[in-house]
Amino acid sequence: MEYLRLGLTGMKVSRLCFGTMTYGSKQWREWVLEEDEARPFYRKALDHGFNFFDTADMYSLGRCEEVTGKILLKDFGVRRENLVIATKVFNPMNDDPNARGLSRKHIMQSIDASLRRLGTDYVDLYQIHRFDPHTPIDETIEALHDVVKAGKALYLGASAMYGWQFMKMLSRADNLGLTRFVSMQNHYNIVYREEEREVLPLCRSEGIGVIPFSPLARGFVAGNRRKEDGGETVRSKTDPLAQPYYKDHDFAVVDRITEVARKRGVSNAQVALAWVLHQPGITSPIVGASKLAQLDELVAALDLKLDAEELKALGELYQPHAIIGHS
Repeated sequence: MEYLRLGLTGMKVSRLCFGTMTYGSKQWREWVLEEDEARPFYRKALDHGFNFFDTADMYSLGRCEEVTGKILLKDFGVRRENLVIATKVFNPMNDDPNARGLSRKHIMQSIDASLRRLGTDYVDLYQIHRFDPHTPIDETIEALHDVVKAGKALYLGASAMYGWQFMKMLSRADNLGLTRFVSMQNHYNIVYREEEREVLPLCRSEGIGVIPFSPLARGFVAGNRRKEDGGETVRSKTDPLAQPYYKDHDFAVVDRITEVARKRGVSNAQVALAWVLHQPGITSPIVGASKLAQLDELVAALDLKLDAEELKALGELYQPHAIIGHS
């Protein structure tokens, strides 16, 4: 495993981030793995050298945070200082009108609830899951600054928004002398590249670490999806974020991935992840797994170096998409 600084901070994170959305409670999503099923995945991630674990309060409505904290800190006894734990705030946690968004009220309640579920005194990275158009930016960044000053989070991150929204938040933090965001968790992969227009150049310019989610396009790059019914897995048939990929030009990109993978003697997933890792400014793509062998496969992608001809072939078929994942 390689380790890189997250943005301009001094904190080192593993070159791949372990995404935990797959673990928690089947009552939330039927494809989610329960605690006992999830435990071997966390063990293998640690064995591979992952130190960066990403979760969110909304995943399994809090159960994912509980599982993550219990397995890592209690069951495995990993020293807290050896982990980089990231969680997120924004999405509804119940029907209460204040249990959502980026108001001071929700942020202050949410960080305490996340810490209780995780079983820790602080998170390394506290991220806003989406941009909140209904709350003044100053209210949000002042509340987040107070979370950091209270020692409940070490760094702040953002996720999934337009470039102008992110720049406005960065500028207000700078103008008010408040804690700045150090990372952006955005939707980016070889099939969906709209972030290349504004968000990624902005992050490179501002020294923001980029930790993209869905680097394998929700598994679409594997080449086993069908336009008519999604594919064989429960998630492929039910995941709403996967549906926008199913255009003819998306399947053409996957066919090109398959060509490169066959020539290299590797899997489609390894080629697609290696492509993301080759893009400028990418710090730590977030990867998940529902089968143990998938983690071995994805870690192996770190050693796959694509040449200029392969990168050109993989990128030349892309066609623009409507923006997805910002709400």
